[in-house]
Amino acid sequence: MGVIVNATPVVPGAAEGGIVRSHLPISLWGGVDPATGVIIDRRHDRCGASIAATVFVFPSEKGSSTGSAVLLELIRSDHAPAAIVTERLAPIVALGAIVADELYGRSVPILVLPEGGADGLAEGARVRISHDGSIDVISTPRTSDAMW
Repeated sequence: MGVIVNATPVVPGAAEGGIVRSHLPISLWGGVDPATGVIIDRRHDRCGASIAATVFVFPSEKGSSTGSAVLLELIRSDHAPAAIVTERLAPIVALGAIVADELYGRSVPILVLPEGGADGLAEGARVRISHDGSIDVISTPRTSDAMW
């Protein structure tokens, strides 16, 4: 498709996957089941969606400092997103990815978008993320498939 969004890599890495997009902040602790990667917060706009192996796009992380432990467990159990893309830096989430790299030799790229950067990232689009933070949209969802 050729649409490229540039983000700042907080935890660099390469990934590819379909976008699961939320318009609400989320707390990984209590908001995501670390054993399955399913969003379990009943008040969240993506409750019931799995973020496992996806590019999870959301405005910001909220809540507990134990969010890093949840991401660490998601990575250990192979239920982590392929990448996390957010609009506001979530240092506690980045910590989980950094620790996972040290403990398991596996991590999740974490990128921060400029304000309004998520506008070019539609639910269900398939993207490729590069180490430099570029997000290349490689396919877009059919209109009937898009939720947002």
